[in-house]
Amino acid sequence: MENSNLLKIRPKEIKENIFQLIGSDWFLLSAGTPENFNTMTASWGGMGVLWNKNVVFCFVRPPRFTFGFMEQNDFFSMCFFDEKYKNALNICGTKSGRDIDKMKETGLNPITSPNGSVFYTQAKLMLECRKIYFSDINPKQFLNENIDSNYPGKDYHRMYVGEIISCFENLSA
Repeated sequence: MENSNLLKIRPKEIKENIFQLIGSDWFLLSAGTPENFNTMTASWGGMGVLWNKNVVFCFVRPPRFTFGFMEQNDFFSMCFFDEKYKNALNICGTKSGRDIDKMKETGLNPITSPNGSVFYTQAKLMLECRKIYFSDINPKQFLNENIDSNYPGKDYHRMYVGEIISCFENLSA
């Protein structure tokens, strides 16, 4: 990964509001190898500390093309973008990588981390994560009956917890 505009930072040095980054700005969740990967737009997840590690958690429904890549790989990335890339993120969230070449359709430029994770030159913040846990959402454990309305197809998410192993801020984004 040769980009002199990338500054390696610690997760504690992330300056932006995590709720804004995830819930409003959205992010690209990518998994796979540089030769064979997929990315999807996500807006559910979080960051924090678990098991004495800086972690993220994210959610993927089994029917999503990215699900297989998450299952088959130890690493994944979360990349955050400025508002001007909202259309690209919308494409990555509404079109399947089974059907289109998302990089061609969006103009996003993938780059590879030293561990083989996929980042994007346009991202302002990039997190590389190693999977350390997963759990399937169980509707029997919903404590609020309204939550199930998020699942009309009963395609409950799998939650992944990933240890943040590297974090980069893009000085040119």
